[in-house]
Amino acid sequence: MIVKQKTLRYYYWVAVEFAKKHLKLIVVSFFLSIVAIVSFISFSPYIINFATAKNEIIGVVGTGQINNLPDFILSKISNGLIFINEKGQIISVLVEKWDQSKDGKTYHFYLKKNIYWNDGSLFTAKGINYDFKDVEMKIINDYEIEFQLKKPLPIFPTYLTKPLIKYPFVGVAGLYKVDSFKSQYGNLKEIYLSPNKSNFPYLVYKFYENETKTINAYKLGEVTQIEVTRQSVLDYFASWKNTVIDKNVDYTRLMTLFFNMNSDYLKQKDIRKAIISAISKKQFKDEGVESIGPIPPISWAYNLNLKKTGFDPEMSDKILNKSMESSKSATLQIATYYDYLYIAEAIKSDLEKVGLNIKINTLSYNQPSSFDMLLAYWKVPLDPDQYYFWHSTQKQGNIANYNNIKIDKLLEDGRSVTSVEERKKIYFDFQRTILDDAPAYFIFYPYIYTIRRK
Repeated sequence: MIVKQKTLRYYYWVAVEFAKKHLKLIVVSFFLSIVAIVSFISFSPYIINFATAKNEIIGVVGTGQINNLPDFILSKISNGLIFINEKGQIISVLVEKWDQSKDGKTYHFYLKKNIYWNDGSLFTAKGINYDFKDVEMKIINDYEIEFQLKKPLPIFPTYLTKPLIKYPFVGVAGLYKVDSFKSQYGNLKEIYLSPNKSNFPYLVYKFYENETKTINAYKLGEVTQIEVTRQSVLDYFASWKNTVIDKNVDYTRLMTLFFNMNSDYLKQKDIRKAIISAISKKQFKDEGVESIGPIPPISWAYNLNLKKTGFDPEMSDKILNKSMESSKSATLQIATYYDYLYIAEAIKSDLEKVGLNIKINTLSYNQPSSFDMLLAYWKVPLDPDQYYFWHSTQKQGNIANYNNIKIDKLLEDGRSVTSVEERKKIYFDFQRTILDDAPAYFIFYPYIYTIRRK
């Protein structure tokens, strides 16, 4: 009994001395434990939701930038002031209405009320951050904003479709909101989206430098979904039992062979048409959907009656033989990027069969300052207004240095009216004219293969 009392007394004094010696550590640990328990209780619903909800981890090729999110992410987390539907009609999203001055230079937009940013703050005119060249923006009050143009532009509202973003990634009335992100030197590495509706999955986007690294990430299980353009990749994944492959067409990009209209040789319309007739599109059938003109077939302004340019190497050879021998013997350069070299090689082979000397010049990421022909994708706008790409005054966007009075007039007319039917007639004529004049060869819209786990 005496031994037991001594033992209890011993442990008592040991505990007292320990408490005295480590009192500060005990107090801090106690408060940290309380904070941890409260935090767990507060955030446990979100943790449980993320753990139990369907999550999609998507591998993306390229480097996303903090100041320039990819369109497919922007459209998920925010909205523009207006939306254009598949019929070309303008639909109000964040605005109640708008009006235009008699001279067509001033627009007033009146915002809807009780609209909120994804962070819970009220959306007002102060949050509109569009930056247009030659357009002055003025806030009248919280729910009215004015745009002052230097020249009349009846289709100006169509430029207000870009989703609005408040730094860093706060959208307005989006289906998703950004929970967190990881970046390095201003480039996004990962971005996490949570849904604003309960039946939507959580989304995680991981960015990789190139397609090869993205594919490897899928193999290693880092991501559950990737998009690729190379059909050769599909054969590898076709045997994976837990993988599904979906095939779609990207109508926002158009593989095109641009002719430099400043070239003395390529200025000749017959020469350009002969080059086009010498190239077989059938060899690209696995790359994408054949294109006829610069406006995609899903557009309300697409002309169904366009005449295809047939593959006729014999005719091409005759036309080229009529041209000056010195010109035909000269070397024409096809400038392109590394990823499109195999397409350039196929074109080179076809053109050499009709007697042309072709050299391929591999480019870096920058647009070349000089070339004979340029093989590249260009981003096709949602609206058929392609003023930026083909009007003679557009030195930056007009890659081909194209100058055609009729095309200029049609592009000007197309943006001077708002009636869908009137614009359709104008753009039908635009497509016929540009196809006949051939400043470029429109080849295909690429297939996009989505590889995802079941």
